[in-house]
Amino acid sequence: MMQAVSRRLVQRPLAGETSIYSSSSLRSLYGISNHLNGSDNRRYSSSLATKGVGHLARKGTGGRSSVSGIVATVFGATGFLGRYLVQQLAKMGSQVLVPFRGSEDNPRHLKLMGDLGQVVPMKFDPRDEDSIKAVMAKANVVINLIGREYETRNFSFEEVNHHMAEKLALVAKEHGGIMRFIQVSCLGASASSPSRMQRAKAAAEEAVLSALPEATVMRPATMIGTEDRILNPWAMFVKKYGFLPLIGGGTNKFQPVYVVDVAAAIVAALKDDGSSMGKTYELGGPDVFTPQDLAEIMFDMIREWPRYVKLPFPIAKAMAGPRDFMVNKVPFPLPSPQIFNLDQINALTTDTLVSDKALTFQDLDLVPHKLKGYPVEFLIQYRKGGPNFGSTVSEKIPTDFYN
Repeated sequence: MMQAVSRRLVQRPLAGETSIYSSSSLRSLYGISNHLNGSDNRRYSSSLATKGVGHLARKGTGGRSSVSGIVATVFGATGFLGRYLVQQLAKMGSQVLVPFRGSEDNPRHLKLMGDLGQVVPMKFDPRDEDSIKAVMAKANVVINLIGREYETRNFSFEEVNHHMAEKLALVAKEHGGIMRFIQVSCLGASASSPSRMQRAKAAAEEAVLSALPEATVMRPATMIGTEDRILNPWAMFVKKYGFLPLIGGGTNKFQPVYVVDVAAAIVAALKDDGSSMGKTYELGGPDVFTPQDLAEIMFDMIREWPRYVKLPFPIAKAMAGPRDFMVNKVPFPLPSPQIFNLDQINALTTDTLVSDKALTFQDLDLVPHKLKGYPVEFLIQYRKGGPNFGSTVSEKIPTDFYN
């Protein structure tokens, strides 16, 4: 019956009459676009940017049910930084392709971050070029988060941090439709670094920029967050042994950064007009810490008295060395190193700070969070008697109280 009414409404008018129900009138009345997504309506039309993806193909008001026009393949999305980046991309209406190589449960938590069908897990093999091409086929943005700070029997520092990035860049170049490529490196990446991982990351930057000169490189400092790999191991070690080892005396300087700020910087680079293309950004937090300074914040949050054991570098390296020596000599996988990671101990021998003339958060119109407070609030899970037990700094009794 409704179809019959519709046919009568749009039937041809009599000679000399003008129908108020013509197709053009209905389109103007209800905002209906014509074929191929409405070239007659600026809000719903595709405006392909000449540089960047800031105005790629927007639809809607900008929420998770909108369409940002970004179809991003995020390699390493199941890792620490990946979950925060996927969440920020998905909530603005981007489609996120999530390559994974393990269990299908690994990317399951990411699917909830976007609208139905917007976060798409895809099985792939990082050593198979055809597999990489398949997960990159429909994308216009590629973000590489792949990296690891320790070696395993199957993957060396160089393969994970350098060769995979180079392969992704070459496939993206061959693809022809990739508008933005973002390589996430690490602060301190240098060919002369004492750390093998940092040397591999520097080689990866060089390889990516050689293949794609307009790629954007992000160098985040040590990242802090709920699943981080610095405060969590520290707190677990303190809960188990009652003290924290300060490798090298805990005097080296670094600039830890909140992981959410790093994800926001990557999204900000994607949303610009292309001004970030071909540039390198060093993403450090607003404050400079020593390991002991950061440990004080951790002890305050878990409400434990600070107890330290200063460990000279030679002793720390001797404790971490056997794992690196045996990793490729035993027929079974070894446990992942936590505090005593030989490569990270080597990295601690130098300060890791943002360079004076480097591009930073400010160049992306962002202000990073200070670490004290909400960014480290997840540490309350390590309090002995639950979140409401223990003593805060204000409740600590001064040493001269009984004098």
